[in-house]
Amino acid sequence: MTEDNLSNIMVIKRDGKKVSFDGTKIAIAIKKGFDSVESDLDNKNYSEDDVNKIYNKVIKKIIELNKEKIKIEEIQDLIEFELKENNYYDVYKSFSEYRENRAQSREIFLDERRKHKFLKALEKLGLKTKENAETTLENKNAMQTMIAYGSTVSKEFAKSYLLKKRFAEAEENGDIYVHNLDFYSTGTTESIQIDLEKLFKNGFSTENSSIREPQNIFTYSILSIIAIAGNQKDQDGEQGIPNFDYYMAPGVLKTFKKQFRQTIYDILEFTDYDKFIAINGIEREIDKLSTIDFDIEQFYKFTRDAEELKRMFRITYKSALDKTNNLVYQAMEAFVHNLNSLCTENPNGRFTTINLGTDTSMEGRMVIDNLLKCIDEGIGNKEDAITPITVFKVKSGINYNKEDVNHDLLLKACKLAEKNKGILFSFLDTSFNSQKYKEGDFNTEVGYLENGTRIIDNILDGEKEISPGRGALSTTTINLPRIALKHKEDLNGFFEELKQKIDLVKDQLLERLEIQGNKKVFNFPFLMKEHVWIDSEKLKMDDRVKKPLKQGIMRISFLGLNECLIILKGKSHAKSPESQELGLKIIEMMKRKLDDYSKKYNLNFELAGENNLKIAKKFLELDRIIFGKIENVTDKEMYTPSFEIEKDLDEEKKIMVEAPYHELTNGGHLSIIHTKQSVEAILKQVYNSEMGLVKIVQYN
Repeated sequence: MTEDNLSNIMVIKRDGKKVSFDGTKIAIAIKKGFDSVESDLDNKNYSEDDVNKIYNKVIKKIIELNKEKIKIEEIQDLIEFELKENNYYDVYKSFSEYRENRAQSREIFLDERRKHKFLKALEKLGLKTKENAETTLENKNAMQTMIAYGSTVSKEFAKSYLLKKRFAEAEENGDIYVHNLDFYSTGTTESIQIDLEKLFKNGFSTENSSIREPQNIFTYSILSIIAIAGNQKDQDGEQGIPNFDYYMAPGVLKTFKKQFRQTIYDILEFTDYDKFIAINGIEREIDKLSTIDFDIEQFYKFTRDAEELKRMFRITYKSALDKTNNLVYQAMEAFVHNLNSLCTENPNGRFTTINLGTDTSMEGRMVIDNLLKCIDEGIGNKEDAITPITVFKVKSGINYNKEDVNHDLLLKACKLAEKNKGILFSFLDTSFNSQKYKEGDFNTEVGYLENGTRIIDNILDGEKEISPGRGALSTTTINLPRIALKHKEDLNGFFEELKQKIDLVKDQLLERLEIQGNKKVFNFPFLMKEHVWIDSEKLKMDDRVKKPLKQGIMRISFLGLNECLIILKGKSHAKSPESQELGLKIIEMMKRKLDDYSKKYNLNFELAGENNLKIAKKFLELDRIIFGKIENVTDKEMYTPSFEIEKDLDEEKKIMVEAPYHELTNGGHLSIIHTKQSVEAILKQVYNSEMGLVKIVQYN
């Protein structure tokens, strides 16, 4: 028997069922054996080479047996034999003990009564999990330890009982990665761009109290934190705020009015001018103010042409502006500090991304300026704030050109980016972003999250192609290099399997949507009950949430295009026009299929470039075990994110190669540009390309 005939072998499982031979499962079993001893201080620093060595020896033994059928126990015996034969005694011991424990577990859970109790316990654990089980329990507090255990069990429960077998196997094998699998049973959605304007307008409720409309900028900032914290409990991913400057601006105006009014009262009372001036008229005039940027001479009508009173109004206006600016600074400082505390101490905490930069009002500019200042100053002890991640929106006529009102703020954001302060830049004038924008409606400005998630397109309703109130339902990532490694000499075979994988993931996302959609409003007391999610206003507490959820997006993401093209064409898309042509062909095909799904199901299926480095590392480690070390493919730490090229290539080349992929990845994209130039200089190069979202990293 040869290696090519392995697929003809039938594997007999413990329950007597027969399945086709799958070498990937053997590789994963061996890897788990080696991984189980990594925490031992006396280990031999095992690598994927060791795993690959045992894997190849086991495969060779199976070929030599020349059997048409083989029991799963025989395969495990061969693994144990090769571990002992090659002096991996610690791994052998761990693997053998694991087999024995699994056998005991199967015996226990074959009992229907025990199985029922176990399932009930899993269901309860699944409601309180968080994806932090990948790290060890060492140095965790009691709450973190409980969550780590719960996350692990919940994830296994989803694989065993919720995911269809074909989805679970693809996930286990490393063909795909189902995001936030430990939250699968809870039916949570992934992320959202929170519409603070709607929450602030009439106030909102939390689990324990009702909160009225905020009346000053400090309360605006605190209620923003409360809203983010409330929503974090109902979702499993990032929180975003799409128009932070616009949302905070009314709080600045309210604060100014209070300061202006009080300063006038104080001066009039001190000088006795209150006996000669119409206080009620001044009150009404202040109430009518729609901006802090007004001509103070409109108050001269209350002075009876007294120069001293005119001077008093000028001084009062300047004083009120200064006091307001100081209060805005304090509010933004509180926002940054409280948000960092929330996202680092709360077990369910996630990073928050805020989008800003296009509000040209004096109030909006004051918010942007002070927030950037607070981000620059950090959170004390020379520590930078880890959140919020700030997406500065770049737009001609607003901040891009030197003569634009907010150009000075864009330059400040560029300086922060040079200090690596968590600044990203989105470009609203690119064709795929600008076509959604409606003049004067900031809700139609595209919103991004730190992981690249893009929210704007909506096949269900063109009038609701907005960012606020919408987000990602779920994401699943496809391992492109894996498919290329299986079909490196057969391009047609590559495309055929890629189409099959996309179909598989589409079905898996639809299955997950069923779980999510069958949840009820009371399962999401903030997201749905407080109408944070778009179109949830008409739902009652016991209504299912599937209808409004359809306004969200289902993301199919990919990574490793760089390595995929090296396998298929011998060179990356950065070094070969032919590879670039094939790369675009691959991503265009994926985008077309998702567009077809969107039309067929009337749902928002969107393609995304995956930037999660943990997934990139996991995929590569599994592929290295199966296919061995391959130059420029599996001989490194991780696959290249999304469609990115090598970071050490010059900026102009990187921008030119990656730009065309941004329009194709409407579910999210991010290019990271490393440069010795100033961020402002790179920004100009990017603006003239078709990139939508970039992170610019300056180095010496």
